[in-house]
Amino acid sequence: MEQAAPKADKQDSARQRNNSEKAEFTLAQELGGIELLDASYQKQNFSRHSHEGYTVGVIDTGAQKFFRTGSNHLAPQNSIILVNADEVHNGCSATENGWSYRAMYPLPEQFASINQELGLASTGAPYFPDAVVHDKSMADMLRMTFQTLKESDNRLLRESVVYSTMIKLMARHSTHRGENQTQALAQPQLALVKQFLDDHPNADISLEELAVLAGLSPFYLIKQFQRTFGLPPHAYQIQARVRLAKKRIRNGDKLLDVALACGFHDQSHLNRHFKRTMGVTPGQYAKEFTR
Repeated sequence: MEQAAPKADKQDSARQRNNSEKAEFTLAQELGGIELLDASYQKQNFSRHSHEGYTVGVIDTGAQKFFRTGSNHLAPQNSIILVNADEVHNGCSATENGWSYRAMYPLPEQFASINQELGLASTGAPYFPDAVVHDKSMADMLRMTFQTLKESDNRLLRESVVYSTMIKLMARHSTHRGENQTQALAQPQLALVKQFLDDHPNADISLEELAVLAGLSPFYLIKQFQRTFGLPPHAYQIQARVRLAKKRIRNGDKLLDVALACGFHDQSHLNRHFKRTMGVTPGQYAKEFTR
């Protein structure tokens, strides 16, 4: 009988690990809509990907390790994660018991509109140079914002905390690099390829055709595109397709239709890439917007 307890403990631990894998997406209507995430993971391993919005998150428990701006970073409990829009990153647990965090994904134009409304000398979207920030008062403010958006339907309160939080975050931790500096630094030919993939993510286009579009050799295109944007053209196309899939899912489209319309071979192909990028399957993501 004395040896039965460890087995039960192991079973309880296994159940806790299974229950720890969750991700809940919601959409706050403030500033035209900001995607929010409340997640806890243990085995989730995000592949290198990017978001059209910024990632602003607070680690609630555990620790996360991730790649951003050419190096690896460790975000322990109570730290803030900052990833700029379109910046390539990944993520996995840095502890045996996983990690949990809450995050929001404001778009560059949402930050820029606040700058404009404030009449600041710097215009456009901000740049956050540090991937991990240790700022207790800012972390507490972010947590308060997430809790308010989850629990309150008072529009004045919700808008006030979102504006205040984004303004404080920019003031304390951002610099200004001008509008879309990464693309400005890119050769015009590379920017043209990126724009095509952004505008036509579902297009069945070859590397040779992209090279002709850019007036570059295929080898040079792959090498320089990855150096500039963090991903080779094919991987960047997949990210553009996932972004399009998110929009169509939120519109209520059927998942098979989404997969085919976004350029994936079938629904399983969509599922695989969506999970690696978002941490949930398309079906799980859809449930958050059809409740």
